[in-house]
Amino acid sequence: MSKVWSVMEKGSAIGAAVVARKVLTTGWAKAARRKPPENPADPDVNIGEAVAWAVATGAAVSVARMLAMRGAARYYTKSAGHLPPGLEKDGV
Repeated sequence: MSKVWSVMEKGSAIGAAVVARKVLTTGWAKAARRKPPENPADPDVNIGEAVAWAVATGAAVSVARMLAMRGAARYYTKSAGHLPPGLEKDGV
């Protein structure tokens, strides 16, 4: 079953990251009335905008991945009757 969990874990994390980035890009474009920086490391990009984009994307993608992986772990637990490998509680 560990291969099943591995696929579920990676698939949910990747999917969540893609969706979060798309939502954030759309939201940024509407709020700032321009596209987000394509490459925040580019010296021609304003440092404040580069930092804001980096912080926003990092936080949004991390939270989305965590929520997706928790959902995948709940589904796995309901289906398999136990926590996924690596999430088992010691001595419980």
